[in-house]
Amino acid sequence: MTSTTITQKIKGIATCFMCRAVMKHPVSISCGHSYCSCCLRDFCNRRVGYSRPSTYNCPLCLEPINLNTVRDNKQLERLVELIKEIEETEDELLCEAHEEQLQLFCEDDGQLICWRCERALQHQGHTTQLVEDVYQGYKEKLEQAARNLNQLQEECTDQIVWVTTQINEWKQEIEIRKQKIKSDFKSLRTFLREEEKLYLWRLEKEEEQMLRRLRESQANLQQKSRELKDQIQELEEKCQSSAQNLLQDVKGTLSRTCAVKLEAPEVFSLEVQTACDVAELYLDVKAMLRRHQVGVTLDPDTAHPHLYLSKDRRQVSRGYSQQNLEVSSRRFTAFPCVLGCEGFTSGRHYFEVDVGEGTAWDVGVCMENVERGLGMKQEPELGFWAIRLCPENGYAALTSPPTALELQEQPLVVGIVLDYEAGTVSFYNMTTGSHIFTFPKASFSDTLRPFFQVYQYSPLFLPSCNE
Repeated sequence: MTSTTITQKIKGIATCFMCRAVMKHPVSISCGHSYCSCCLRDFCNRRVGYSRPSTYNCPLCLEPINLNTVRDNKQLERLVELIKEIEETEDELLCEAHEEQLQLFCEDDGQLICWRCERALQHQGHTTQLVEDVYQGYKEKLEQAARNLNQLQEECTDQIVWVTTQINEWKQEIEIRKQKIKSDFKSLRTFLREEEKLYLWRLEKEEEQMLRRLRESQANLQQKSRELKDQIQELEEKCQSSAQNLLQDVKGTLSRTCAVKLEAPEVFSLEVQTACDVAELYLDVKAMLRRHQVGVTLDPDTAHPHLYLSKDRRQVSRGYSQQNLEVSSRRFTAFPCVLGCEGFTSGRHYFEVDVGEGTAWDVGVCMENVERGLGMKQEPELGFWAIRLCPENGYAALTSPPTALELQEQPLVVGIVLDYEAGTVSFYNMTTGSHIFTFPKASFSDTLRPFFQVYQYSPLFLPSCNE
């Protein structure tokens, strides 16, 4: 039978039935059973809480307990102390080569050795000392290392608080800027509401990018904090353990802890880059829109045979079918439409169409590869973003189904704004500078070109940027 098995049997004898642990201050009762003094006291107190019994019964054999006969069990208490001594002896490390107690410490190799190792060739000439003689010195070094790590931990905690404060300040600054933008744009009604959405989108992107960087810094500091806590716990456990455990690889432990450094987190500028002075920038709607104006000319290769283009390709009208036109797969054949020569694949662009007092027209933008024959349908899902005036139904946005537009004044000049990245196409009455309609946000993936459909007696004219 092994010593471990014997120890377990002895522990079984000294285990308290109530708490299932080795007894503390064991006492014996009249029936001969023993318990921890505190467990027996708590047992009796709980019984009093239910009622006031005249007698108490042993939890094991249910025999009546005479509290006057409860006595300390000295022999059992000595057995408990012996169990502790055995466990401490079992915890001591033995030399793997000689199975002797590791009572010496080799300063040259930083190892625990036994007396036989000291005489071996490997350690001849080395400085060796008794474990008891070097224990206190290395314990103090480990404690100092733990204090250093604790200081780094405190600095790390302070930096976490600082970064957290930055995050809160940044979010507050973003919120303040949002509210100011909202307030300013609200005062300029519908037009500014569309511009407000665009600027808020940019601001939120800026917020998202900065918060991501700040949170990465925060996460790095928190990870460093966890590592420091683990190392501190390791040092504290070593300091609380036996001399042999403390000195086991003590130099390596000290070397690792001394190498720990805390890098200061990256300092970010918390100045919001997205700025918008609404009163200064947008009080003149026409001037704002024309900052993005591009000159547009008409592409004759796309024009329906019933359309006539001026020599400068800025005016188009409808008449009779033209003969001997160059055959082109790019030409509209189902409806009297024509495209602008300019193609847009990014950025923000604005152009104007002088519709005059015409009674019918379609203006807007479309994808480069839209259907131009009998299957052509003017819907956003098929690559068209346009508005229309027709005698029967008045103004409408060519959504699916069409959206009726109630305009207070007739537009003589229609302004068209394309924001490719934002995915928006907006229309304005440049006679009054008022907003007409903005299509729901889309995701553009192809070249967009100006689009026009021309009706009888309603010619369209494209002003140059200087007009």
